[in-house]
Amino acid sequence: MKAWLLLEQKGLGSLRLSEVPDPVPQRGEVILRVHYAGLNPADRYLAERQYPAKPALPHILGRDGMGTIIELGAGVAGLAVGQRMAILRGDVGGNRPGTFAERVAVPAEGLVEIPPGWTEPEAAGATLVYLTAYQALTLWGLLPQEAVVLVTGASGGVGTAAVQLAAAMGCRVLALSRSAAKAKLLLQLGARAVFNPEDPNWRQAAKAAAAPRRVDLAIDNIGGKLLPEVIDTLGESGRVSLVGRLAGPVPNFNTATLFFRRIRMGGVAVGAYSNEEARAAWKEVLKLLNQTGARPLVDQVFPFEQLPAAFDRLAEGPMGKVLLQVKGA
Repeated sequence: MKAWLLLEQKGLGSLRLSEVPDPVPQRGEVILRVHYAGLNPADRYLAERQYPAKPALPHILGRDGMGTIIELGAGVAGLAVGQRMAILRGDVGGNRPGTFAERVAVPAEGLVEIPPGWTEPEAAGATLVYLTAYQALTLWGLLPQEAVVLVTGASGGVGTAAVQLAAAMGCRVLALSRSAAKAKLLLQLGARAVFNPEDPNWRQAAKAAAAPRRVDLAIDNIGGKLLPEVIDTLGESGRVSLVGRLAGPVPNFNTATLFFRRIRMGGVAVGAYSNEEARAAWKEVLKLLNQTGARPLVDQVFPFEQLPAAFDRLAEGPMGKVLLQVKGA
């Protein structure tokens, strides 16, 4: 089969399209013929040795995807050859080969059915971002009634998922995006207001939009110099769910900004979910999406041979998910 191999953990420049042996299912596994695979920042972090997974090299990246079951391993029950399934979560693309390949071996317990009415591209890139967004929203327990939730990097995969889910939960959602065009789309997704983080007055505008309260929960996908500004918008007992660090380390962070409002910060890691917890969270995600009729956002689909171009698009800041079309490669 064809697969994109990461030869060294020295960045995405180490990717090569190659011929490799087809995977063989072990006990409890199935082989998926991959139709679509989703790109995530975690793929780049792993390629740059900034991710905790330590796969054997050469490695196949790709955490998300969907496809058709073409082979069952011993002990697999409740699944059949020919079923179309999506990958929920697990070590695929982390410590084991991922979905940037024509075929992938997946533990049977790590698969879920495609929700009714969803397209294959929508299903291929949905699970990881929605589970991440859901964990970010529920990390601190139940939110107060009509909670104000601020989402940074709101036009990305996790960002749009967080906006949709928070709106479905009845929260007042404030979003950050540098693009006026994306701001309009975020308002359609459920944001009450969108601010440009490059505007020096965005914090004052966000506080006015949150009045008479302050931000209860911030979901931060960016990090960098923006994080202290985000903390400034929080109210008493405000919380920060840290998802990503697209802007790099936080410079000159003053921990005193957390003291007097008793602010808490915590990291989000979907890998911390057990399979049972991930399935329960996915069930809640689908329930919330069905309440509002929201669907996953697909930014762009690239041909299998154009994975480097797809990563370039991911780095540009897409509106929703960037996908790779594998079937028919």
